[in-house]
Amino acid sequence: MLGRLILLAHGRSGDKGDTCNIGVIARREEWYPFLAETLTAGRVAAYLSPLAEGPVERYELPNLAALNFVVHRALGGGGSVSLRLDAQGKTYAQALLRMALEIPEPLARGVRRHWAGRLPPGLILKDVARRTPRQGARR
Repeated sequence: MLGRLILLAHGRSGDKGDTCNIGVIARREEWYPFLAETLTAGRVAAYLSPLAEGPVERYELPNLAALNFVVHRALGGGGSVSLRLDAQGKTYAQALLRMALEIPEPLARGVRRHWAGRLPPGLILKDVARRTPRQGARR
């Protein structure tokens, strides 16, 4: 299943000068190992490269089922000098949660159960397992 990171986690972000801090917290503790394996510092840096110019550091907080990313040179100089609309980096977490992930089928079944009946549209981008043969032929 191809889906957005927001299916598996929620997040929060903010500034520390020209550095943005992004916390990504698994919605279910058992989903944390997949997030820790998938969300590398390099992958996050590549995804945020249109917004951030510096390197990304990753810190693991397994006791909280969370990851913390420190994104350097991300805010155009910082809140007091930046001309960006989001000079405090408050939207970085929401931007990261839009990242598309290939979610393995065993985990995808748990995600579907977790969101049963209340899944907002657009969060599952491609659901191969639930596609009928006729739908598959159209693609």
